[in-house]
Amino acid sequence: MPEKEKNRKKQAKKKKPDEAMEIIPPLDFSSLVLPFYTQAVIKLGMVKDLMTNKEEENLELSKRLIDLLQLLKERTKGNLKPEEEKFLAACLQQLRIAYMEKANIIKL
Repeated sequence: MPEKEKNRKKQAKKKKPDEAMEIIPPLDFSSLVLPFYTQAVIKLGMVKDLMTNKEEENLELSKRLIDLLQLLKERTKGNLKPEEEKFLAACLQQLRIAYMEKANIIKL
């Protein structure tokens, strides 16, 4: 058995089953978009903030996060794969509709 494989098995045995493992996000475009999207959803009051366990709205901050995603879209134009463009466009559309509803710009 190669030495590297032995070391991996030893390290795996050292970890306790109840220990929380850190999740490393995939190295792709969605890893750039999702943190902004998630924070915008939280700041729109659509889900609870995990830190405070409360649903709180901050429309100014959510607008800024939407604007940052729009900036990312503009700056990456022509450099994204079609599925990446669709993903970003869908995130922006969902956030914009939710923002307009929360800001009483539209009624759904």
